[in-house]
This record gives sequence, C-alpha cells and structure tokens, in this order.
Amino acid sequence: MAFINYSAREINCKLVYYGPGLCGKTTNLKHIYEKTAEDAKGKMISLATETERTLFFDFLPLSLGEIRGFKTRFHLYTVPGQVFYDASRKLILKGVDGMVFVADSQEERFEANIESLENLRENLREQGFDPDKVPTVLQYNKRDLPNAVELKELKDALNPDGKLQDFEASAQTGEGVFDTLKALARLVLQELKKGGR
Repeated sequence: MAFINYSAREINCKLVYYGPGLCGKTTNLKHIYEKTAEDAKGKMISLATETERTLFFDFLPLSLGEIRGFKTRFHLYTVPGQVFYDASRKLILKGVDGMVFVADSQEERFEANIESLENLRENLREQGFDPDKVPTVLQYNKRDLPNAVELKELKDALNPDGKLQDFEASAQTGEGVFDTLKALARLVLQELKKGGR
C-alpha cells in the first residue's frame, strides 16, 4: 500500500524482488543501483547473517514521474530466497505495491522456481492480498547460461495463461533488468492513478 508523505509531496511505493535462492534478485538491484544517477537514489542497505549471504534486502528509492503533483518514489527490496527464511519474506511483503518474480533459467532450478512462485502467492494471501491483483512482472534470469531451459517451458510452468508481463534477462550483464523494472513501475503507477487496489 503506497505511503503518502504530504510534507515532501511524495508517494512512496514498495517493490519487492522475489524468487528462489541465488536466482539473481540481489544482482538485479545492484545493477539498478550502479546505473542510477547519484541524485536519484538513496543509500543501499544490506542485512546479512553469518550463515547465509543472501539473507538481506536492499533498499533503493528511485524517483519516477508525478501523480497529482506528487513525486513517486520507489523503494526496492529483495527477499531471502531460502525456504527456511519464510518469516523474513513475509515481513518484507508487508505493504507491497508491486512484485518482480525472478526465475532462475537453469535446468536444475526449474522446480525451485515453481515452489518459490507458489510460496509467493501463499505469502501474499496471508498478508491479505489477492495474488492476481498485485502488479507483478516475471523475469526469466540467467538466459545467457548454457544450461538455460527453453523459454517456452519456463513460460508454460510460471506464466501459463500469459497474463503477466515477462522478460528475458541476464542480471549479471544488465540485459532485461531495467525493462523489468520499468514494466513494473508502469503497472504500479496505473494502480495508483486508478486509486489503488
């Protein structure tokens, strides 16, 4: 749910990158952070534990357009991919305005993608959201790897009805990273202009 800061005349939106462990969520955010102008971004904050390097979320506000005279600021988060960090994932999903589901295109991660997407839908329901109404974009990451599954097979498993916008990507090289973000930002802005969910 977007938070409106009247004194700063800003609408703050929360975008969450979700997906299985080591699928490229953090790499997406790091690429966005590195390529964003200094004056358009805040500080990136990273939380990590001793046992798992992917247990952290990145925070990055991006200014993008205006709605009714208010600037829109996006806050980007990643969730830990590992299943045993489910409580952290649920916490990060609180108040979400839009989702990027990052799928790992590698053959050996096929089932992990399906499990993670179902876990996302389940966690959204627990937060009181209808998973079909939360603006969501799919990213098929690691398309540049030799063991990448056929795109059609991924789409059939993760986006069978074709309702979600989806993008091929390589977060490592940056390919498809901003396309994914821009598509989600547009969907979230459309929701805000309609008056929200």
